[in-house]
Formats: sequence, structure tokens, C-alpha cells
Amino acid sequence: MSTAAPTRTRDPQLLLNALAHRVPSLITDTEPTLWARETALLLRDNAVMTRDTAERLLGQAIAYTITAMECQGVDMGVGYTVDVAVHALILDTPVYFALCDEYHGGQYKHHAPLIRRRCDGTVTRTADILRGNGFAVDDELWAMDAAECSPCDDKVPDSH
Repeated sequence: MSTAAPTRTRDPQLLLNALAHRVPSLITDTEPTLWARETALLLRDNAVMTRDTAERLLGQAIAYTITAMECQGVDMGVGYTVDVAVHALILDTPVYFALCDEYHGGQYKHHAPLIRRRCDGTVTRTADILRGNGFAVDDELWAMDAAECSPCDDKVPDSH
């Protein structure tokens, strides 16, 4: 397990918005919260996605990312559907670095995907791990990829 202090709340929107003081330059009139910013980025890059879907995916991506940081050494991974939001979060590097600072003791959490997806039940187990870590799990989103599973690799030191 991680030495980072566990989060006090398990609401992904509150957890993300609590990082605003770390990245104040990203808060704007059009995106007044980090939640609004990340949702807007998902919508920008996925034109057929609805706001509801973007917010559901973002919530699961935050739950996954924080759980991966808090549960070091636990084999976890997401399927393609949730991974879309995980990648969007990681690509917004100021926000991702703020997540690492806040929820991973200031240490960078690597993302080192495998080339081929693992078809070993990782996605279903990961949803259960998130649930056990106090997060609400959107079972519909996790079930979409339960058969194809995850490309995440836990063999690179401190990666997910």
C-alpha cells in the first residue's frame, strides 16, 4: 500500500476540484473548475460523446487514478472505454502532476501500457478494487470492456 494519505472523500468531482489551488492558471471563466475543464477536453476530443458520458468517464478515471496511486503493487487496469478518460487526464499534465502531488506523495505515477491487451479479468477485478477503496463504480462502463481487458502494465516501477 501507498504511504500517501488516503483521500478524505470519494467524490471524484470534489477530489479533482480540490486541486485548483495547485493549477490556478487553468481556471477560467469558461471552465471555472477543473471538473469543467477535463469534461470540456473530453468533449473536444470525442465529438460524439455526450456531456453525461464524459462526466461518467471522468469520474471513473479519477477513481482509477487515485486508487492506483493509493494501492501500489496491486495489479489494476482499465478497459478501452474508461481508458479514454484516463489518457485525457494524463495528457493534461499540469492536472496529472497535481494529482500525483496530492494523492501520491509528490511522486510521479507512470503510465506504461502494454502493446497487447490482457484478457485475464483485470478490468472486472479493478472495478472491485475501486469499490473496495471507497469509490462508486459505474458498472455499465466497466462491463463494456470486461472481455477485452486492459493494456496496463504493473511491471514498470510505480506504473499503472
